Amino acid sequence: MRKRNIRISIRLTQQEHQYLKRQTEASGLKIEPLIRSLIMGLDIRPRPPNEYAGILRELSAIGNNLNQIARHVNASRSAAPPELSRALALFGEAWRLVREHF
Repeated sequence: MRKRNIRISIRLTQQEHQYLKRQTEASGLKIEPLIRSLIMGLDIRPRPPNEYAGILRELSAIGNNLNQIARHVNASRSAAPPELSRALALFGEAWRLVREHF
């Protein structure tokens, strides 16, 4: 692990400091990692909303159900209505969550 033994001190105006604080809140990073990321030219993206993990879980469940339906259709050459209905309901719920939060 690389040691960080060089310390740099800077002075900011109140406006600059408030902007820096807003950037840390939006990104979810602390001040030092944020500044290091900016120095290295990395893109700082906003932290995903708290609902993001729930949306990913919903989409994962939809993918699992759709895979099960695809296996069933390939094996029997017919779609099972309850599986199809469940997949469509999960898909609709995921889209509802996406529209609400993004």
